[in-house]
Amino acid sequence: MSSEACTTERLSPIPPEAVRRPPWPGLFILLLAGFVTIFDLFVVNVAIPSMQAELGASLSQIGFIVAGYELAFGVLLVTGGRLGDLHGRRRLFILGMAGFTVASLFCGIAPTVEILIGARVLQGLAAALLFPQVYASIRVNFSGEDSRRAFGFLGMTLGLAAIAGQIVGGFLVEANIFDLGWRTIFLINVPVGIFAILMARFIPETRSPERPALDWPGVALVTLGLTMLLVPLVEAPTHGWQLWSFLSLAGAALLLTTFYRHQERRRKAGHQPLVDMALMRQPRFAQGGLLVLLIYSTASSFFLCFALLVQTGFGLSPFDAGSAFVPCSIAFVILSLSAPRLVARFGTPAIALGALVYAASLGVLVGQVWIADADLVVAHLIPVLIVIGGAQAMIMTPLLNLVLGFVEEGHAGMASGVISTLQQVGAALGVALVGILFGAALWEGAELQAARYASAFVSGMSYNVAAAILVAILLARLAVHGSRKS
Repeated sequence: MSSEACTTERLSPIPPEAVRRPPWPGLFILLLAGFVTIFDLFVVNVAIPSMQAELGASLSQIGFIVAGYELAFGVLLVTGGRLGDLHGRRRLFILGMAGFTVASLFCGIAPTVEILIGARVLQGLAAALLFPQVYASIRVNFSGEDSRRAFGFLGMTLGLAAIAGQIVGGFLVEANIFDLGWRTIFLINVPVGIFAILMARFIPETRSPERPALDWPGVALVTLGLTMLLVPLVEAPTHGWQLWSFLSLAGAALLLTTFYRHQERRRKAGHQPLVDMALMRQPRFAQGGLLVLLIYSTASSFFLCFALLVQTGFGLSPFDAGSAFVPCSIAFVILSLSAPRLVARFGTPAIALGALVYAASLGVLVGQVWIADADLVVAHLIPVLIVIGGAQAMIMTPLLNLVLGFVEEGHAGMASGVISTLQQVGAALGVALVGILFGAALWEGAELQAARYASAFVSGMSYNVAAAILVAILLARLAVHGSRKS
């Protein structure tokens, strides 16, 4: 689930142009844009078996379809926000939406899996231009109670997008409108995108009063470094570990180290870095960043594993598979509304308890699948899925504000960009790591299809359980440290 909206209330002070009548019609268009970008994070999961059947996609190619969007989205989020500050947020909104619409069309008509992967990367790049303008435009055009209402609508919209990605996506695939099958999940974005572009005139144009030059060498270094890190991981389930895989990982380490040093040189020279590395040297913020990376690495990978299990392994239709996610998503939305109040009352221990429940419920889910094996009844998993959804909300919704609270107000904007990037990069990394475990078990599993996929699910989800346990431990340490300080 995505809860990036929690980061936005810590941006820089509202500029003078916000003191006017709030543009509520423009808010609707901004919410629509936020909806489609998050919708496309989740919608591919229920369409994966159909893509495999029609395009002959391997497991690693499926990983690229999911992770390619997330990686491109994540690594350019900070850049997209900075470009909006420099050149106008409405202008970047229109440019991003136009790119997203065209890329969605390419996804929908892709004749091969390679073209689909390329189009998904383009989708992610366009989303990275579009998404930051949603937050920033709301922040500068709404104030006081109007701001709280607007961000409340945004949080609700993003939660609904996650639910719609599962159930609406499943319906579209199964309805097979005009015999297009899975392609409709992308083509539906085209009329939505055209409408948003035409209605963008209701969004006031705003720019940042401070307009520092963008660090393009830094953008290139971090983008190439993260790409070289993730590509061999996503490729491993199909092609194994080859010489180029290790060379790519070594190159990634070199590029990311160079990025760190480049950012430090810019900071010491008095230029604004893309990422102020002084933030990462603050122990609590660095630990918080690790928490965000870990918890979001379990989200997309979980949906991917579950979709493969219930559809390819046990033959559920796309709509039935999507419907199985709905109770989980509803629990997430409900607990998201109450989590801030619980954390306000009980502090970090409330988040730590949510992490403990999350780890335990993932363990129960894996145990149920392992014990039932080929005799699994998917409906029997719904109770634990509800607990998983609620526990996710208890961690994800308040965690971002907790981590941003570790930095000074003057660094809040940059810290928000770092954390938002870690969310998407973590999601892509989780898909890559789980894909390795899932793929290895799938090829070595039993002869029965259902048994093979049950075994692969248990193997792949072992990463999620381990990551959730580590998150629970780290949050418990934060809670104990916080209580000692108080």
